[in-house]
Amino acid sequence: MADVSHRPGDIAGHPDASEMRERYAKMLGTRGVAAVEELVLLAGIYAAISAWTVHFAAAKPELALSNLICGIAIAVLGLAMSMAPERSQDLNFVVLLLGVWLIISPWVVSRDAGTGAILSNVITGACVCLFALVAGGLLMSKGRSGRRTT
Repeated sequence: MADVSHRPGDIAGHPDASEMRERYAKMLGTRGVAAVEELVLLAGIYAAISAWTVHFAAAKPELALSNLICGIAIAVLGLAMSMAPERSQDLNFVVLLLGVWLIISPWVVSRDAGTGAILSNVITGACVCLFALVAGGLLMSKGRSGRRTT
């Protein structure tokens, strides 16, 4: 009869062991980046609904529409980046630009946006910019450390 019992052994002799180690290290290396990019997703969702949350949608519909479009774009980019963080380094720049747009849009889109709308946009835009910079920095540092080992 065949011996099918599982024996504890060393996997070092497995022909794909080095490839499996590299994949696992890459996956662990991008875990923090994905967490930051999930914060981008949440910030995008908030930016999209902020006009109704802060109650300026009726008074400033053009700013509400700008926030809705920008927030949806940020949320979609955050979702895409969290699903493939190793491929999303270029998207961080786009998210950074959208964060800057959130910061300046109350003055560009609306002449008198109101304190609540200004504060909401500036804080949300600053968070989006911060998250994009942190994720980009983490990806760059992971890329440098990966190049050193090879």
